[in-house]
Amino acid sequence: MHEVSNDEMVVMVTGAAGNLGAAVVKEFASNGTRVVAVERNLGADLALENRSGGRLLEIGGIDLTDLTSCQNAVHRTLDVFGRLDALVNTVGGFQTGPVEEFGLNQWDQMFQMNARTAYAISAAVLKPMREAAYGRIVHIAAAPGLKAGANQATYAASKGAVIRLTEAIAAENRDDRITANCILPGTIDTPQNRAAMPNAKTGGWVQPADIAKLIGFLISPAGGIVTGAAIPATGPV
Repeated sequence: MHEVSNDEMVVMVTGAAGNLGAAVVKEFASNGTRVVAVERNLGADLALENRSGGRLLEIGGIDLTDLTSCQNAVHRTLDVFGRLDALVNTVGGFQTGPVEEFGLNQWDQMFQMNARTAYAISAAVLKPMREAAYGRIVHIAAAPGLKAGANQATYAASKGAVIRLTEAIAAENRDDRITANCILPGTIDTPQNRAAMPNAKTGGWVQPADIAKLIGFLISPAGGIVTGAAIPATGPV
């Protein structure tokens, strides 16, 4: 069985200009992995110091709620690199609110941003992965996807859908050496979260770079021992 080395591997990272997506792109780019950085916004700044060597492909204008748009990103990846070994999907959104008559719009928005995006990009990448009989998929879920609290119905349900989607992908594709896992981060240390919670104790917050390292293991050949898992990443102890 041929194992995929870092310099051979092609990893697609969605939401590549976001806080977590950018950390994932930086982690992989630093170890020689070929990276496809996918963003909804055209011309998004990935803030990378080194873009040399033709090992970074940036694809903007991709709407992950649209299957055709996702397929276009996959086709371009295959045109440039000839393969697609892993997907790291960091796209998602967060809203809270009680269950009430006015909450249906939020329900639809959360399922579009979190569940539909995860399904569409998974469906698009699975075709070449099945043809190659190899692949790694990592989604970002959340602890409320396992148990919701007050004012979390829409967010928790949409992240719960991501967890169930991940489990189904893992079960359906095990024989093709394709794994699927999701990560349940604690509060991620970002400028936005610090601004929103100025009085919070940040010592236990999760660094994006640490989550990126965990993802790095999950998409590695050694990570093939883990599939169908929802992995808590709740911060340092």
